[in-house]
Amino acid sequence: MLRLGLIGAGAIGAHVIDLVARDLSDRVTIPAVLVRKPRPPAPGPKLLADPEAFHAEAFDVVLEGAGHQAVRDHVPRLLERGVSVIMTSIGALTDDALHARCREAAEAGGATLTLASAGIGALDILSGAAMGGLDSVEMIVRKDPSAWFGTAAEDMFDLAGMTEPTVIFEGTAREGAATYPQNVNISAAVALAGIGLDRTRLTIVADTTIDTHVIEVRAKGAFGSFTFVEDVAVAEENRKTGKIVAMAVTKTVRQLVSSVRIGG
Repeated sequence: MLRLGLIGAGAIGAHVIDLVARDLSDRVTIPAVLVRKPRPPAPGPKLLADPEAFHAEAFDVVLEGAGHQAVRDHVPRLLERGVSVIMTSIGALTDDALHARCREAAEAGGATLTLASAGIGALDILSGAAMGGLDSVEMIVRKDPSAWFGTAAEDMFDLAGMTEPTVIFEGTAREGAATYPQNVNISAAVALAGIGLDRTRLTIVADTTIDTHVIEVRAKGAFGSFTFVEDVAVAEENRKTGKIVAMAVTKTVRQLVSSVRIGG
């Protein structure tokens, strides 16, 4: 049995718990889930609000799905003790010191840090193309204005009164992922798979004409060029993220115990 820990019981964590109970209970067990606040006892995995109690549990792999601070607080510690981690809050690695700390912890513990593709596709072809050399990678993220409430954009733009598509950020993936940590973790994933955080260009648009998330990646290099576009439905639990995120993460979990893995 694979012992899978979860950091966070939100949209991603809830889907993983359902997957394990429904399809993987003969191969995966969830000893504990770390949550921010105490919760009343309920059927299913043990929910722990005490980080020390969580870290006292035995895990083979832990899935992080709780944001940048959760990465800082828990991921290096887990890796250092030999627990492999699947990370969804990849934008946390825009902090070079934290990135180096995670890498060193994984090497010291003999563990693996997997950066989940989650809400973005084409990372396989992009990382493959990077082996031969990339000249440019650019990314455009479009979400309706409501997705940007509670972010830096709310202080700079009249999101509620917006009447036409508006560019709310242009810059590097490092700057964008750090400024919008809940919305564009995918830009950090693209950057780390390809040409790097400082060379990957990112444009973010609050788009009044859509009610989905439209994400485009364009790359050029020795391999030639490609353009990848996805138009995804918005998660009911959180307008900042797409439905595909939880689906893709559950796929990653399933592949941990699959005899055949697709894409790697």
